[in-house]
Amino acid sequence: MKRHASVLLLLLTVLAGGASPALAQDGVGAWTKAGPVEARLVSAVRGTGELAALPLGLELRLEPGWKTYWRSPGDAGFAPRLDWSRSANLTGATLSYPAPHRFSVLGFETAGYDGAVLFPLQGVPAAAGKPVDLALTAELLVCSEICVPQTLDLALALPAGPADPSDAANDIARAQALVPKGPNGLLRIDAVRASGGTLEVEATAADGFVTPDLFVETDPPLTFSAPKTVFSDDDRHVRLTLTVNDPQPGLDLAGRALTLTLVDGDKAVEAPATASPAAGSGAAVPAGAGLAAMLGVALLGGLILNLMPCVLPVLSLKLMSVVKHGGRAPAAVRAGFLASAAGILASFLLMASVLVGVKAAGGAVGWGIQFQQPLFLVFMVVLVTLFSANLWGLFEVPLPRSLADRLGGEGLAGPFATGMFATLLATPCSAPFLGTAVGFALSKGPVEVYAIFAALGVGLALPYLAVAAWPRVAGWLPRPGRWMATLKTVLGVALMLTALWLLSVLTVQIGEVAAATVGLLMAALVLALWIGRSASGAARRAGPVLAGALAVAAFAMPAVVGPPAGAAPVVDASKARWVPFVEATIREHVAAGRTVFVDVTADWCITCQANKKLVLNRGEVAARMEDSALVPMRADWTRPDAAIAKFLADHGRYGIPFNIVYGPGAPEGIALPELLSDGAVLEALDKAAGKAAGKAVSGAS
Repeated sequence: MKRHASVLLLLLTVLAGGASPALAQDGVGAWTKAGPVEARLVSAVRGTGELAALPLGLELRLEPGWKTYWRSPGDAGFAPRLDWSRSANLTGATLSYPAPHRFSVLGFETAGYDGAVLFPLQGVPAAAGKPVDLALTAELLVCSEICVPQTLDLALALPAGPADPSDAANDIARAQALVPKGPNGLLRIDAVRASGGTLEVEATAADGFVTPDLFVETDPPLTFSAPKTVFSDDDRHVRLTLTVNDPQPGLDLAGRALTLTLVDGDKAVEAPATASPAAGSGAAVPAGAGLAAMLGVALLGGLILNLMPCVLPVLSLKLMSVVKHGGRAPAAVRAGFLASAAGILASFLLMASVLVGVKAAGGAVGWGIQFQQPLFLVFMVVLVTLFSANLWGLFEVPLPRSLADRLGGEGLAGPFATGMFATLLATPCSAPFLGTAVGFALSKGPVEVYAIFAALGVGLALPYLAVAAWPRVAGWLPRPGRWMATLKTVLGVALMLTALWLLSVLTVQIGEVAAATVGLLMAALVLALWIGRSASGAARRAGPVLAGALAVAAFAMPAVVGPPAGAAPVVDASKARWVPFVEATIREHVAAGRTVFVDVTADWCITCQANKKLVLNRGEVAARMEDSALVPMRADWTRPDAAIAKFLADHGRYGIPFNIVYGPGAPEGIALPELLSDGAVLEALDKAAGKAAGKAVSGAS
């Protein structure tokens, strides 16, 4: 009997001794209780792998009625105090704070957490790839009717080995998502004003506010009252007013640097700000300087847009415009090119008006998103086809003689329309600087949108304005002659190739059969115009009428057919490893030690296609995409997609292409330029994988 008891005791000892490694193997430490709070350490990975930063977490559970504190506790309390000095192979760990709750008791305002909270941690091993033994002494202040400091000793061992996801990976990813960041497309701080000890903050919520709250941090620290709120614009706009508790005489918050954390339910944004005097214009201090700089960026972006492939189809119309001016008087040349520039500017201002209206209505806005709409694509197909038919001499639209004389002899309506057409075809492209300017404009108000889009229009129109300034340049060209007929035919063919490209984009929107039907209707339209041009009498008049009917029938196709049923996100079939975009899985991949390359693209985005052909699908970059430790993720924005629009807005982007790389060395992502290069992509992949980050961290420690 004693022998059996000894064996049982030995077995229990072995099981008890093996419990801790088993938990550590799963990346989950044991719960330790102290008074009304219990805590444990968790890890998103089972092993250290080769990670330069370990995704960890400090998880707390509090008994009902008890709370603990945020990094800025308010009128009382203190933030968690962590001591890692007993850990092995750890240089330090950075604690992140999820958005806090407000506790108001007897006029005292504090910020913290009740129930349960998981604080994300980033642990930095001294030597990557080796075991890490975490030993934490955590000092917490927990309060109910009374406040009691509690000290907990926690431990977790992470062995050397693959950094596979642990049982806590999803919990840590969710906790990281609750940490306020900025900017994002859900909440935005618009203006910060101060007068004495009173602070007034204006903010916007894309989906409307429910229970907004604001936490203000300053250096030296000040405590603020709970905000008073005034809602407007169907609760999408709020003005929050806070006052300093027990302000010192002469206190003035104007000009003081602040950190603002705006919280509304599960949504939160954190932003640095400088309070402007309340008597000012009502905009945040940096706004004026930012707008001035962005106007220059927009001007440069519009100018570079002339060199992008989207604008090349308009080259035929530009060329014909220039050729027609050969030998004309300088005044006529100047008038024609000014009319084209006016058409470009008018188009940009029209786009700005549409975007302001859509944004005010709560819709998604962005550069080039009109190409997501089948009716717009059909309109462009019909328009390009008519331009081609006009170049081939199949029809003309003569103006009344009196109007033509007033518009400058042969009229300025044609050059004006050419400018508008150039703008429409330019929007599928994104040039360097353009995305930055558009993102700035669409994150601000109507004034900034109109100003930035006007600067973009002036930039795109600069070549026209240059010729208008020196009209004698056109005099160097040969005079119009028979050779123009051949040139018109060639340029008409070039425009028809543009129509075929637009049909390929339309195919994704409404399906192959419907898009092919639109193409056949356009072929019939050209044939009807040709027959009408060649015939006489009633048949000559019937041709244009039939062409008009065919154009109307083309516009009916999207409404009759609609998008293909059950259409799935498009992933480039040439690279089977590309997976559809799912934002929620990015942090899980990163927590598992993988690198994620996100490519936001669309079939109508010419710059996106150029990036794929020249960089992503060839050479060393394509080889890296096949790496098992890399997850290439493609977000196809050919059709409207709210998740992709939100992802872009969260990163301050409102146009594509947009490429960003996530990884253990860059959990918040490394954004790439609009025009990709092999060097830029490979460097970002290395940094995100932690190859460069590990060295930098070790040197800093």
